[in-house]
Amino acid sequence: MTTYKDAISNICKNIHTGLINFDTPRSKASTPTQATSEFITNKQQGDWAEDVIFRAINGNSDEIVAVKYGKSDNLVAGEPGFEKLFNDYQDELDTIGKRPDILLFNKCDFDEQLGYDISSQKSTEINEYVSKAIAGIEVRSSAFLINKYTEEVNRIIRENTDRAIELKNEILSGYTDLLQQKRPEFIQILQQLDENSVRTLDFRKPSWHSSQRLTDLSLKLSEIKECLKNIQKRNSLSITPKIEDIKVVYKWIMTYGVPHYYVQVFFDRIYGISFKYLLELISNPDLEDIKYFIEQDAKNQNKTTIKIPSQDGICLAQSLTQPSHHSVRKELNKGRLLFYVKFDGGEAFLDKCNFDSLFSCNL
Repeated sequence: MTTYKDAISNICKNIHTGLINFDTPRSKASTPTQATSEFITNKQQGDWAEDVIFRAINGNSDEIVAVKYGKSDNLVAGEPGFEKLFNDYQDELDTIGKRPDILLFNKCDFDEQLGYDISSQKSTEINEYVSKAIAGIEVRSSAFLINKYTEEVNRIIRENTDRAIELKNEILSGYTDLLQQKRPEFIQILQQLDENSVRTLDFRKPSWHSSQRLTDLSLKLSEIKECLKNIQKRNSLSITPKIEDIKVVYKWIMTYGVPHYYVQVFFDRIYGISFKYLLELISNPDLEDIKYFIEQDAKNQNKTTIKIPSQDGICLAQSLTQPSHHSVRKELNKGRLLFYVKFDGGEAFLDKCNFDSLFSCNL
């Protein structure tokens, strides 16, 4: 019988070493020297997202218990003790791998003495307990309302589709004679242009200037080309695992044999995918720029990030109530001040069927 560890290991053998080489030691991160307000706000948002998932599971299940597990210290670069904390964390990554933020346990395996938060427990003290978990969840957060984003994207696609079809009709009714002379294949291309083909159609735009009509035709074709570009560009929000995390998540799985998942929390929806599905995607180069995208993420210190369209994941919650938020002042050494946003409250309404489907359990 193939174990979960075996399945993950077999998939990883098919991932191109130029993307991730599991046989080489990971590159250790250098110690940050100075935190920023943006960094702390992003961390606060991530902590809020984790808490939303944690409360939603424990507030809606008699069978499953969520336990906080990932490192959650509030020290930041520039504060006393941060360097030791950071180095200890790096050592743990090399020893057991990266802890997921949340562990799920069957009720019968939940240790009430350890409680709902084992994030400060040393790994050596809880190794056996962690191995009893049925899932580990890495929580990612995104400062978007996905419904509003989708509405705007659909508006842009609709407007550009309408305009492209309008231009097509203008050209076929008024410039067919010029196309017959210059590029007759354009007639067939334009005849194919409709609400479905706009998502895949492409052509090289001409640049004609020897008469006013040719100039006008060239401009219309150029505008169609721009409309197609607006329609076909990636117009979805994503689930966003970082490349640098893949090896340390793999290490954690090899240590404990517990299935791992990514959950992306937007401010109005929540999506999830399994780590196994992620690996299956990136082991197939033919799916790059179709089912997944690899980019340098400017919003995340330019770290290389895998982006999987959220709609390709499983929707775990179709609505959330919004958290409250307020400004906080943090004073560092030498009187340096940082101001950041803290989030409180907010509720996620989990879809039980989808939750059970993703995690193979009974919420």
